[in-house]
Amino acid sequence: MLKLQTPVESGKSKFGISYDDDILMLGSCFTDNMGDKLSGAGFDVCANPFGTLFNPKSIAISFFRLKNNVGFTSSDCIQMGAGAGLICSFSHHTAFARASEKDFLDNANDSLSKASAFFKDCGKVILTFGTAWCFRLNSTGLIVTNCLKRDAKEFTREMMTMEETFSVIEGMVSSVDKKFIFTVSPIRHLSDGAHGNQLSKSTLLLAIEEICRKYPEKCEYFPAYEIMMDELRDYRFYAEDMSHPSNQAIDYIWERFCDFALTEENRRKAADNLRAAKRSSHRQITTGNI
Repeated sequence: MLKLQTPVESGKSKFGISYDDDILMLGSCFTDNMGDKLSGAGFDVCANPFGTLFNPKSIAISFFRLKNNVGFTSSDCIQMGAGAGLICSFSHHTAFARASEKDFLDNANDSLSKASAFFKDCGKVILTFGTAWCFRLNSTGLIVTNCLKRDAKEFTREMMTMEETFSVIEGMVSSVDKKFIFTVSPIRHLSDGAHGNQLSKSTLLLAIEEICRKYPEKCEYFPAYEIMMDELRDYRFYAEDMSHPSNQAIDYIWERFCDFALTEENRRKAADNLRAAKRSSHRQITTGNI
């Protein structure tokens, strides 16, 4: 038979996930996609309690804030730029921005408190790295999660080295007694240029490979990026921006993740739960008496 794809072997997870697990997820937009799937399938999931995170350093900062339950204070509050008139922090996605400092802190610390309690009991962590490129705030040297639409002159853009990335990831892995599943986001960061995107993804992949070699009993990798690049390389599997996966691609990678991480019994249960959730989300339309 004529081969029309180059299949990517994901293997089977050594420890996987189950309905007995509390699962923390941090990372790029792909974390949100998979987090929604897992939650809809009935798993106990806490996904991106600070909003979308892209680079390993920002993910690590969030990880340790959750681990140590370090609350946000007025010193973390930043006025957003571009006339937004909103308050946020360099540790949050702009979805957390609010009109006042009090509103921002109330919301941010409520989310932190719940997520930190979840972190304490969770046994599985899924981290999705989007890019090795990051922005450093010139005045403090802090790597920021989001530039908050402020003047570009306030930041220096730089790419983490493989050694830096490895060190950051190892800091998380070695600090807790939890199992880790790593992925690299299939979303292409073409604002870095095609070559810059590949350099970034390669940096992430090399660092993760070294982590999985050093900590084989608690770390493994799911090849979401490779599945997108090889099995789903046709542009019909991309959204209109030609960078993000289409809904069909997300569904396909979800199925592949289920193959990787779930037992057959749990996979059937997840599929049933997702179908039930989809049915319940449909509005009942009545046309009245005929």
